[in-house]
Amino acid sequence: MASAKEIQSRINSIQDTMKITNAMYMISSSKLKRARKVLADTEPYFYALQSAIGRVLRHMPPDTEGNRYFDERSSVPKEERRTGYIVVSADKGLAGAYNHNVFKIAEECMEKDAHPQLFVLGEVGRQYFYKKNVDVDTNFRFTVQKPTMHRARVISEKMIASYVTGELDEVYIIYTRMANAANMVAEMQQLLPLKKASFHTPAQVMVDIHQEEIEMVPSAEEVLNSIVPNYLHGIIYGCLVESYASEHNSRMMAMDAATSSAKDMLKDLSIKYNRVRQAAITQEITEVISGAKAQKNKN
Repeated sequence: MASAKEIQSRINSIQDTMKITNAMYMISSSKLKRARKVLADTEPYFYALQSAIGRVLRHMPPDTEGNRYFDERSSVPKEERRTGYIVVSADKGLAGAYNHNVFKIAEECMEKDAHPQLFVLGEVGRQYFYKKNVDVDTNFRFTVQKPTMHRARVISEKMIASYVTGELDEVYIIYTRMANAANMVAEMQQLLPLKKASFHTPAQVMVDIHQEEIEMVPSAEEVLNSIVPNYLHGIIYGCLVESYASEHNSRMMAMDAATSSAKDMLKDLSIKYNRVRQAAITQEITEVISGAKAQKNKN
C-alpha cells in the first residue's frame, strides 16, 4: 500500500487538475453564450435572404439548370466529378469526441469520391490529415476562434470561384450543429450546386394561392446572381458559429465529466489516506505500549 505522503501528493495533484478543469469549464461557458448570441442576432438576416431567393425563383422558368449556382452538371460522370469539402474542426483538443465525429464523416466521404479536395479549418484538423498524408488545400489557415463574417466571405468567394470556373463540381461543408444543450451532431451540408427544393415554402406548393408580381431589374437571373453569394456567406458563417458553439459545449461537458471523476478519485484517496494514517497511528501506539511493557519487565 502507498504511504500517506504518496497519497497526499496525489491528492494535491488531482486538486490542482480540478482547478484547471473548472477554469476551462467557465471559459467555455462564457464563449458559448457569446457565440449563441451572435448566431441569434445574424440568423434573421440570412433567413430573409433565403426567403428572397425563393421569391425570385418563383418568377423564373421551372428549369433553373441554366443558372450557374443551380447547375448540377449531370453531364459529368461520377468518376470524374471533383468534390470540395470544407471541414470545420477545432484549434485545441480536450473537447470529447467533437473532432473525431467530424473527421469520421470527412474520411467516409473521401473514400466514396474519386477526386475529393479538402479545405480544413482548425489546427487539430490540419494536423490530423497531415499525419495521414492527406493532401489539404492551404488557402484557409484561419483560426476557428471567434468566427467573423470576413472569414466566411473569403471562404465562400473561393468556393464560388472554384465552382464557377469548373475546378469543383460540388461543394460541401462538414461541421457540428448543436441539436440541444446536451447533444452535438456532426453533419454535412451541400453548398453548391443549390437545390431549388430547399427554397420552397409551404405556400408555394398550394396552386390556389396568388403569387405576387415583382418587377426585377435588369432581370430575375441577375438579381439571383447578386443574392446567392451573400446567402452562401451567411450559410458558411452560420456553420462556423455553430461549430464554435458546439466545440465549447463539448469542452464544457468534457471538463464537467473530468471534474466529477476527479471528485470521485479524491473521495477514494481520502478514504485510503485516512486508513493509512490510522494504521500508522495504531502502529505507533502499539510500539509505545510494547516498549513500555518491555521496560516494565526489565525493571
